[in-house]
Amino acid sequence: MSSEKKTIHLMDTTLRDGEQTQGVSFTPAEKVSIAKALLQKLRVDRIEVASARVSDGEKQAVKCINDWALLEGFDGRIEVLGFVDHTKSVDWICDTGGKVINLLTKGSEKHCREQLGKTLEQHTQDILQTIAYAKDKGLNVNVYLEDWSNGYHDSPAYVFALMDNLKSAGIDHFMLPDTLGVLSPDEVFNSMSDMCQRYPDLQFDFHPHNDYGLATANVMVAVRAGINNIHCTVNCLGERAGNASLAEVAVVLRDKMSLKLGIDESHIVAISNMVETFSGKRVAANMPIVGADVFTQCAGIHADGDQKGGLYKSKLGPERFSRTRSYALGKMSGKASLKKNLEQLELELSEDDQKKVLEQIVRLGDSKQSITSDDLPFIIADVLASKDYQHLKLLNCSITSGLNLESTASIRVNVKGREHLASGIGNGGFDAFIHAIHKVLGDYKITLPELLDYEVRIPKGGHTNALTECVITWGWGDGIRKTRGVHANQVFAAVFATLKVINIQMHESNAQAN
Repeated sequence: MSSEKKTIHLMDTTLRDGEQTQGVSFTPAEKVSIAKALLQKLRVDRIEVASARVSDGEKQAVKCINDWALLEGFDGRIEVLGFVDHTKSVDWICDTGGKVINLLTKGSEKHCREQLGKTLEQHTQDILQTIAYAKDKGLNVNVYLEDWSNGYHDSPAYVFALMDNLKSAGIDHFMLPDTLGVLSPDEVFNSMSDMCQRYPDLQFDFHPHNDYGLATANVMVAVRAGINNIHCTVNCLGERAGNASLAEVAVVLRDKMSLKLGIDESHIVAISNMVETFSGKRVAANMPIVGADVFTQCAGIHADGDQKGGLYKSKLGPERFSRTRSYALGKMSGKASLKKNLEQLELELSEDDQKKVLEQIVRLGDSKQSITSDDLPFIIADVLASKDYQHLKLLNCSITSGLNLESTASIRVNVKGREHLASGIGNGGFDAFIHAIHKVLGDYKITLPELLDYEVRIPKGGHTNALTECVITWGWGDGIRKTRGVHANQVFAAVFATLKVINIQMHESNAQAN
């Protein structure tokens, strides 16, 4: 018995069926870029790039793709959807330098009768006429049986009669679409097995849709039933709920069915990003393989397990897709999550400092702050620069600002066990806070040092929800002193920097008194 793995061929239809997604329209230049990436980098077997006779711009794009494919040795792997219109679609494809037409025929009696108003015999005659013309023009012909899934269920005799009429017409691929995404895995297996057994000498493709979220599962059973050619799209683009996801299909067939594919999966994410940018359709953060969060561990226990022995890792590793694993920072973080992030940043902290940093991370996470590895250096710097001076604690603070209105601040603080309430008005939120805190400090004969410089920055990457670091430089006798505050709100980052200088003042004042 041969141990040779069965090979499955993928036909990507992002540029044709994927462009039928609501609101998606690729420019000619975008189409060319995606086509080149799919064939040259990802190495899919075939691509369907357009529908014939759509527009002049579409025609120019297809011509550019075909010209490039001819030079690079990919001619014959570019396909265009055509219609049963005798010469029109064929001539359009030939004008672009195309070699393959995917002819859209009616795979259900209802579509044939109600949409075309024709009998099976009349439709067959039209199909054969278009096929003959296409072959005279040198095109290879594949045939879509549109609405085949409903046709097989509702009128199988029609489907078999159409197949019998076309099986000797020199068609390369009979493409069986679940046009409305209505099939279950059992229905796919039974119907595909039947088609493969009835027509063992013909080549079938499966074209699934994802309306019930079953597209990838349906691909698995179609392959088990004997199908060797699968249609898919990047990022699950397509009509309604989209087509089968190329990333999911490729990985599942390799990992779960031990099948051979020609694609280079290390380029999956890069091409997903390209299509996301050009289509304007954002990929969900938890989308398998390509989502931003799918290789991020959040729970501290998971990071601990990975630290001790890769206990929460699987065959589906990020390295396969030129990605890296990350460990989220937040209220569910543990020591291992922090250690993993410190390793990636090539930072070392003592156990005591790690504990302090982790406490700050959990506090920020508990207040629903979004914390990333880019924020971590700010948190570390803030914690390491802090002293355990808690002479004055901020218990509550409300700051409001408005356009062409003065800002207000209301604060509640604890000073050496005594609570104070104060409010202030100022030119901006921080100024209002300063006026409020001055009222409290007056009772203790403390005056804030002169503010010499005020610097605000966020981590590299520029996310609007990033932590903000505020570093304030104060005049301190004959020298200067800097304090740092970290918070998602830049005004509160400045508030915390100010509280630190106050606590330093109080600490040094107490030391002198003693």
